Order: sequence, then C-alpha cells, then structure tokens
Amino acid sequence: MRPVVAVVAPGSMGAAVGGRLAANGVEVLTALEGRGEASRERARAAGMKAAADSELAAADFVLSIVPPAAALPFAERMAPFLRSARRKPVFVDCNAVSPETVRRIADTVAAAGASFVDAGIIGLPPVAGASGPNFYASGPHASRFKLLAGHGLEIRVLEAPVGAASALKMSYAGITKGSIAVAAAMLLAATRSGVEDALRAELAESQRPLLDSLGRTVPGMFPKAYRWVAEMQEIAAFAGEDAAAAEIFRGASALYERISRDVAGERVEMRLLEQFLSKGRPR
Repeated sequence: MRPVVAVVAPGSMGAAVGGRLAANGVEVLTALEGRGEASRERARAAGMKAAADSELAAADFVLSIVPPAAALPFAERMAPFLRSARRKPVFVDCNAVSPETVRRIADTVAAAGASFVDAGIIGLPPVAGASGPNFYASGPHASRFKLLAGHGLEIRVLEAPVGAASALKMSYAGITKGSIAVAAAMLLAATRSGVEDALRAELAESQRPLLDSLGRTVPGMFPKAYRWVAEMQEIAAFAGEDAAAAEIFRGASALYERISRDVAGERVEMRLLEQFLSKGRPR
C-alpha cells in the first residue's frame, strides 16, 4: 500500500519534494486555500492534490516545508486536526528554524498525540535525473521518516534528539547564506566607495573561484532574500550565548530585509550587485 504524504506548502522546495514523491508512487496532498495561482500551478505540475487540513492530518506523514516564521504557526494550526485524527501521522518539520523553535513545534505536535521528527533540508529543490537534497532527521521517531527513502527522498538519520537536525541546518545555512550576506555587503560598500573596479580585478586575479561562485549565489539570493530574513534571526537564536555570533546574523537579517525591499521596489542595490558581478564574468 503506497503511503499518503501531506506536503505543506507548495513553494519551490515543497512542490519539488512533492513532485519527487509523486513520481515515486506516493499520493501527495497539499493545502491550497489562500495560495496564489503560482502555487496552485506548481502543485498541479507536481501531481499534488488539494486537501483540507483534516485530510492532511489523516495522511501517513505531514511534511512542513514553509518559511521559517510560519513553522510554529503551521504546527499550531494543525494541532486540533492532529488531535482529532483517528490514526496519527508522523509530523516532520523540515524548516530552517533553531533547535529552540523546533522543540516548541515538537511540544505542540506531541500534545496533539502525533509523532514528531526534526528534519533539516540541505541542498537545492530536487530535479528529475539528479540526486539531492539531503534530509537530515533526528529525534526518537526519525527512523519512521526513513520509510520515504524508498520513495525518492535522500534521508540521513542522526542518532540524536530533536533539535540536532535543526542545529545542523542552522550551522550549514549560517555558513552558506551568511557568506552571501557578507559578500553582498562588501560589494555594495566597495561600489559606494568607488573602488568596485579595483576590487573586481583583484578578485578575478586572486579569488577567481570565489568571484565565479558569487556570480551565481548573489543573484540567486534576490528572490529568496525575503525568506532569509527570519532564517537569519533563527540562526542568531541558535548562536545563543555567543553574543558576537548572534549579532553577525542579526545584521545579516537586517541586510536581507533591506535587499528584499529593494528587490520589490526600485532595485537600486540589486542592479549595483548585478553590474559588479556581470563585469566579473570571464568572456
């Protein structure tokens, strides 16, 4: 009997994960109420079926793949339906949140009588013919999530409590997305100071792989910056008692908030960054 998996929501990652599962024999449900046409089209293309919250709670698994700020509210929204479900699903939180936040989500789900798995997704949304991303899972019920490894997902179980998978995700995202924030800030600072050409030339000479990488990762950040605002705050919370580290990521959050407003508005900084990096590409 094929499993039924609810994947919420059908954003770029959620829809791609749903599509991978559907292509591997899984019935995939999602929530479309209040979603825009782009989300509805992604869900249709991925083979996901619209369902009410009560139907999501009746699935074998509920995979929460939402923006970080929506992770706890989604669990709270689902709690009454999980509580009334005759057969409880395994609730898998796959969001970029701190261990503290994920433990609050776990408490909410456990109080509703469902099993909980802490999961962190590392990698880009799945595409046909390519491997990844990796789902790292922790907590006492993580081995149950491993069932979906037989349906197209790459799942790595950590023999560790709830919070460990999220800690790994926070550490990885802090390095990757934090470094993009640092680079964007310095490219803009160089441009404001009128030394962008000299910086570009030096990077091309002494840091060519880095410059090439920034040419991909910085523009790729623009449509995601709004989602990274809360993620940087979660990483700051993860840094905890290391006040200097927490301050770094609060600053990154503020930077991404400013860039997200710029991308949605006049796109001044976005164009400056694009100009710097387009001139740095080898001919």
